[in-house]
Amino acid sequence: MQEDINKAIEVLRKGGIILYPTDTIWGIGCDATNSEAVEKVYRIKRRAESKAMLVLMSGVAELERYVENVPEIAYDLIDVAVRPLTIIYDKAVGLAPNLVAEDGSIGIRITQEAFSSQLCRRFRKPIVSTSANISGTSGPLGFRDIAPEIIDAVDYVVGYRQDETVEAQPSSVIKLSESGVIKIIRP
Repeated sequence: MQEDINKAIEVLRKGGIILYPTDTIWGIGCDATNSEAVEKVYRIKRRAESKAMLVLMSGVAELERYVENVPEIAYDLIDVAVRPLTIIYDKAVGLAPNLVAEDGSIGIRITQEAFSSQLCRRFRKPIVSTSANISGTSGPLGFRDIAPEIIDAVDYVVGYRQDETVEAQPSSVIKLSESGVIKIIRP
């Protein structure tokens, strides 16, 4: 696992794109602060830039660097979540402009999974995490379901967890306004 993390960080630092396991499904990732790298991910997915992508972080301490005003309830929601939880926050800051939604919001998930958590912690920046599929097609339930064109389009494919057969599940998604209003997007 450590060798994969080292190689992935090297690729991310050069503005490259990785294919990696997360706490949910396999993801296509890049440096979330690098607009050119984010553009590459949109091209690989054939996804319109008007559809924002989420980012992974390794801990709640990072939230305040990338969200202008984190509502207090966010910390409680993260603490009590029993499965991966993506929270959409108002007023993203410090991220690639083409990653942030038109309304200024950004989806962020604090990952607890060993590989993606260590990767985020050691990279020291948020990492884009969007499902490893062409936009409009089903997300992969495992590495075996990822289309060859996705695998061929990235700069580095992580070897860790490729042989797993357990079907992955997407995260729950909620939108949390600055005032603390919660809207459930995906239970």
